[in-house]
Amino acid sequence: MGRVTVRRPVRKISATRDVRRPDALAAEEPLEIRVGGKALAVTMRTPGNDVELAHGFLLSEGVLTSREDVAVARYCDGVDDQGRNTYNVLDIALAEGVAPPETGVERNFYTTSSCGVCGKAALDAVKLRSRFSPEKSEFTVSTEVLAGLPDTLRAHQKVFSSTGGLHAAALFDSRGNLAVVREDVGRHNAVDKVLGWALQEGRIPAADTGLLVSGRASFELVQKAAMAGIGLLAAVSAPSSLAAELAEENGMTLIGFLRGDSMNLYSGEQRVLGLD
Repeated sequence: MGRVTVRRPVRKISATRDVRRPDALAAEEPLEIRVGGKALAVTMRTPGNDVELAHGFLLSEGVLTSREDVAVARYCDGVDDQGRNTYNVLDIALAEGVAPPETGVERNFYTTSSCGVCGKAALDAVKLRSRFSPEKSEFTVSTEVLAGLPDTLRAHQKVFSSTGGLHAAALFDSRGNLAVVREDVGRHNAVDKVLGWALQEGRIPAADTGLLVSGRASFELVQKAAMAGIGLLAAVSAPSSLAAELAEENGMTLIGFLRGDSMNLYSGEQRVLGLD
């Protein structure tokens, strides 16, 4: 398995000193996801929890609905110049009767660490319909619990503490307990890892939890939450206009700028307790 962090020399310059020392950087390596031996996607990610990432990605693309949909997941083919496995190619064999993803020239699944849907030809191509309606989620949480979530998440971000270069995602319950936390250089990868964990644990649809992300709430993150049946997405930073639009269309609660005791509520007020 690849390293989560990489040590690199750095020259640190400030008004009072100029020193050279090693620095810890968040690792970023490509992961090729194959389905039935056929290449489907390449994403730049932080190594670790790759099987979860692949499960979450295929869930968000409407291919998987339960852990039983996957027969086996295995690393293959990727080798370095010394013949060692790079663990950068993962092949997913679907269970009998599970339809493979539809691919074609109109959909380009190459993704970067900053964008999970870049290259898809049209907005309609990524407005997938979830088999688990987030609108039906009865999950509720108080403003007091929400206010404490960013600090709780930061306390669990072990790699971020040493590198300052990773996004994080978590599933939380109505009391603010975190069920799972994952970190990655890509915000969409962190979410895929969390959703993949939930799928493997038999917790999809995840209608009884909220999704928390350390950065901004993009369209793709709202889409992924919707595909998992999650009714509430909270972000430490801003949402995009399309994220707010999609959340409203799907009957989801979208919270942005969750910092201290303040937050912006863009849709789905019924899931937030303690409002006037």
